[in-house]
Amino acid sequence: MADGIPLNPVRKNLRKPAYYNAGRPARYEFEDESSNLDEMPLMMSEEAFENDESDYQTLPRARVGQRRRGLAWFLCGGWKVLCSSCCECLVHTCRRKKELKARTVWLGHPEKCEEKYPKNAIKNQKYNIVTFVPGVLYQQFKFFLNLYFLVVACSQFVPSLKIGYLYTYWAPLGFVLSVTMVREAVDEVRRCRRDKEMNSQLYSKLTMRGKVQVKSSDIQVGDLIIVEKNQRIPADMIFLRTSEKTGSCFIRTDQLDGETDWKLRVAVPCTQRLSALGDLFSIRAYVYAQKPQLDIHSFEGNFTREDCDPPIHESLSIENTLWASTVVASGTVIGVVIYTGKETRSVLNTSQSKNKVGLLDLELNRLTKALFLAQVVLSVVMVALQGFLGPWFRNLFRFVVLFSYIIPISLRVNLDMGKSAYGWMIMKDENIPGTVVRTSTIPEELGRLVYLLTDKTGTLTQNEMVFKRLHLGTVSYGMDTMDEIQSHIIQSYAQVSTTQSNSSSESSTPSRKPQPPAPKVRKSVSSRIHEAVKAIALCHNVTPVYESRANCASSEPESTEADQDFSDDNRTYQASSPDEVTLVRWTESVGLTLVNRDLTSLQLKTPAGHILTYYILQIFPFTSESKRMGIIVREEATGDITFYMKGADVAMASIVQYNDWLEEECGNMAREGLRTLVVAKKSLTEEQYQDFESRYNQAKLSIHDRTLKVAAVVESLEREMELLCLTGVEDQLQVDVRPTLELLRNAGIKIWMLTGDKLETATCIAKSSRLVSRSQDIHIFRPVSNRGEAHLELNAFRRKHDCALVISGDSLEVCLRYYEHEFVELACQCPAVVCCRCSPTQKAQIVRLLQQHTDNRTCAIGDGGNDVSMIQAADCGIGIEGKEGRQASLAADFSITQFKHIGRLLMVHGRNSYKRSAALGQFVMHRGMIISTMQAVFSSIFYFASVPLYQGFLMVGYATIYTMFPVFSLVLDQDVKPEMALLYPELYKDLTKGRSLSFKTFLLWVLISVYQGGILMYGALVLFDQEFVHVVAISFTALILTELLMVALTVRTWHWLMVVAELFSLVSYLASLAFLNEYFGIGRVTLGAFLDLSFITTRVFLWKVCVITLVSCLPLYIIKYLKRKFSPPSYSKLSS
Repeated sequence: MADGIPLNPVRKNLRKPAYYNAGRPARYEFEDESSNLDEMPLMMSEEAFENDESDYQTLPRARVGQRRRGLAWFLCGGWKVLCSSCCECLVHTCRRKKELKARTVWLGHPEKCEEKYPKNAIKNQKYNIVTFVPGVLYQQFKFFLNLYFLVVACSQFVPSLKIGYLYTYWAPLGFVLSVTMVREAVDEVRRCRRDKEMNSQLYSKLTMRGKVQVKSSDIQVGDLIIVEKNQRIPADMIFLRTSEKTGSCFIRTDQLDGETDWKLRVAVPCTQRLSALGDLFSIRAYVYAQKPQLDIHSFEGNFTREDCDPPIHESLSIENTLWASTVVASGTVIGVVIYTGKETRSVLNTSQSKNKVGLLDLELNRLTKALFLAQVVLSVVMVALQGFLGPWFRNLFRFVVLFSYIIPISLRVNLDMGKSAYGWMIMKDENIPGTVVRTSTIPEELGRLVYLLTDKTGTLTQNEMVFKRLHLGTVSYGMDTMDEIQSHIIQSYAQVSTTQSNSSSESSTPSRKPQPPAPKVRKSVSSRIHEAVKAIALCHNVTPVYESRANCASSEPESTEADQDFSDDNRTYQASSPDEVTLVRWTESVGLTLVNRDLTSLQLKTPAGHILTYYILQIFPFTSESKRMGIIVREEATGDITFYMKGADVAMASIVQYNDWLEEECGNMAREGLRTLVVAKKSLTEEQYQDFESRYNQAKLSIHDRTLKVAAVVESLEREMELLCLTGVEDQLQVDVRPTLELLRNAGIKIWMLTGDKLETATCIAKSSRLVSRSQDIHIFRPVSNRGEAHLELNAFRRKHDCALVISGDSLEVCLRYYEHEFVELACQCPAVVCCRCSPTQKAQIVRLLQQHTDNRTCAIGDGGNDVSMIQAADCGIGIEGKEGRQASLAADFSITQFKHIGRLLMVHGRNSYKRSAALGQFVMHRGMIISTMQAVFSSIFYFASVPLYQGFLMVGYATIYTMFPVFSLVLDQDVKPEMALLYPELYKDLTKGRSLSFKTFLLWVLISVYQGGILMYGALVLFDQEFVHVVAISFTALILTELLMVALTVRTWHWLMVVAELFSLVSYLASLAFLNEYFGIGRVTLGAFLDLSFITTRVFLWKVCVITLVSCLPLYIIKYLKRKFSPPSYSKLSS
């Protein structure tokens, strides 16, 4: 993929490269990574490990960069880096972060806490009362453009530097600052109200005297908090008790990890067993919790009760936690607070919002610096031609102020008003209803994007699963043949009911006892379907939830209650994975229904209405490492023990008995974009199970290597399992996701999918959504944990060409730690990248990496609270209002209702916003440069005197009523019709190159301004040598006509409002000539130089003004016509 890219380790200490002799074995050993890998010259080939590669000595990039630094680097921006580094060091010294530590929390006794912990208050505000004005002013004046206007306006308070009236300088600047402050104040008030609403929510706190109401912001570490159903959890807590008799509850985590599925949480058994709530204060117990961490998927801690003999010790894991910002979905829970405020998982995974600045604003900022340089040079030339006589320094500054219209303050006003107009147009577009513009300062960014980073769940997919395929090896059932499965199940359980002595497990035993191959072939399709459906109905973590009643208290009324609830559709299923819910719903649709489940048993209902009870002996939950889940159940009727397991094909292929169809069918389903699960079973005798249970419990009590020992014991069961079936489930995509992604790809936008979901799921969605085209290969980056493994895997990845990359969050972290630059460089060449198991912080980190290493504009789109950090870090954040709430859409710059709307938002509105702002910005600068050129010509004729050509009123009128409306009407211009922009997304590629506003186009406008300014002034002086006193009226009239004609020259698609604006400006100017003629004399009005009204009505005046105007504009019209004829732009070819 990038054969020439050397792989340089990012390290701080440089050592001599080590020598690797050829006699070394080909096995790659990394005994001492810090010594070996730091020294080795990492090249992108594995041969370097075996051969003597000591010739290659590569210095770290950081060290090379330092050596290049010098005076040139300092002058070209290095001073900025040094200043910002000094400020950061100062801030870091003043505000050192408190080190996060592990803690011991006593139940119900906050006063026993050893340290002071942060307040449990949510704060999203940028400013406070003291910092608001300085903060907003800093954000405005950190840009050269605004700072320049401020200095020029302040100079007018000095009498010797005063050129015109104060209002001509301060009114526009005051207007810009007022609008900005009002906008920021409104946003700040909204944020403050939202924070106050969250912090004022009341919760019940358990004390020695009973329940008391407490505000969310007043909750402390150690408090016992009661949270009702559908209430937000206010702080990170350990789950102690629940009103549910099962000792467990469900929580909704969509605002934390982006997944809409409910998660099961289990109360600490010791506290759940207590008879009453008040007993929590009668025991001496504490929780030991690890220090606050970013990882939302793991937790390590211990619960200890001291008043028992012996003391009770229970280990705590993620299933005993209730993280802040999640919502209780079932029952009432009681928890002890362990982390508050800034130390909660949700806040640690949320980055601070930044003030976003568009690329167009930065480009204009650079151009204004160039203009300022030109302005200073012009002023120095004027003073030099004077011969530096008298107080030349004062004259120099007066010239600088006199030519200040080269950088007109109306540039800022026009652009801000234009941005507001674009926002209004976006929100009024009927083709993308419900779209909201929340940040009105960056609409042009929509037209400059190169990378789109998208969430998966709820953004690309609806998170609604549909069961599509059941494959038994010799026969496959699809959506249209499900009724056959149903008839087989009805028939199978009808036989079971007629022969009460045989259970469903016994019916398959005779065919299983002989040796494998022959009986497998002879086993009837009906019995195989029966076994497969029963396995799917039993092997899961799904719990049925009934709105009409609590969980069943006794077994006697179970049958009637189940019948009642089954008939009136009160049952809903909840699980941590939508795949599992889909599978259980499917078994219900074919006749085998899950009606009840608790921690120890589950009940299935047959098509005939009989209830089958199974006792849960063990559950082995799904993990990203094992890629499978298992369950051991004992059937109540027969006492048979069965071990069921399901998982990804890569994990299950080596576990099941030999077969010749699994790999092929998994590949076929994956190509269809289906998520596959392999289902298998194994019958156990009582002796086998007892032996396993004793070894399993012993492994769980191990202090060292507990995870490895437990996994080893479970794996002893996972041998020669009987393969039952292969299932295929499809995650429903959002409407028009495929054509939208294709549109974006054709537009040259690279799409990265960042998801917290499993690798297999992410890969399936990447294929089904056509994020990865059918013809492209996928390189799945193997899990790596150290530098050596990362090096080898990057070598393997480099050799792949034109393939999509799939990488997990853990492997990504290792790669970025050692090979950040190299990894990003390789990943950026991929047509698509999928990052799975990403935390919210990692998503934001990836965005920042792309910004740093590519200098391209990034866009992030998501719909959940876990996407907020990514959305805020990106140059342009888009939020979708979906099932996961409005947190993402509220934090985003643009809010849409469907993913497909992003196509029109970028192709049409992004294009228009950027093109219009580029034209508007350059035209406003042209308007300033042309009048400055005329001023320069005028001053040079009058012996280089620093006297203004036009009065203050004329200058204000020129920038406002005479030319503002026609110039501002450019925000209605469009070069391509919306239909054409969507039909040919390739046009978008030109926008990312920034050709509409570059130094090349800027220089063209400078040449046009100098030419026209010179023609207008010299033409007025030459043609009106006898009426020199009227030079102001003559030149100004020609100037206004030229500007109106130039707007007409620039427009590509006429709008009726443009015509109105042109006519209004012309009429306004003619009225000024008639009624405000005292302003059209040379010099001050007090000199008595007035405009003679009869003079401007003569034919001589009219034809001479017309000649000057034509000479200034006609050549440009001719050049434009010839250019369009012989070198037309791409969009004009399409239009024709």
